[in-house]
Amino acid sequence: MPEAGNVYHATAIFSGRVQGVGFRYLTLQLARGYEVAGYVENLAGGRVCVEVEGEEREVAGFLAAIEERMQGYVRQVEKMAGVRVRQFSGFSIH
Repeated sequence: MPEAGNVYHATAIFSGRVQGVGFRYLTLQLARGYEVAGYVENLAGGRVCVEVEGEEREVAGFLAAIEERMQGYVRQVEKMAGVRVRQFSGFSIH
């Protein structure tokens, strides 16, 4: 259970054919269906990073939805998660 002011946070790095296929736009659209905040951005080398925070079940559901919708493009997902002080408001594309 996070302390007051803290929130569950996850970083997910998606590899595969994830740039140039609408990945960031889809992620932004999916975020609207979850109580999450953060951003999505392209990384060098053709990967995409999602930084997201919220209640653990919301974050997990959101990341699972991305994987499900983009399953034909995603080859690998590296995830790191923990609890930290809230840093984001809203969800955006960087």
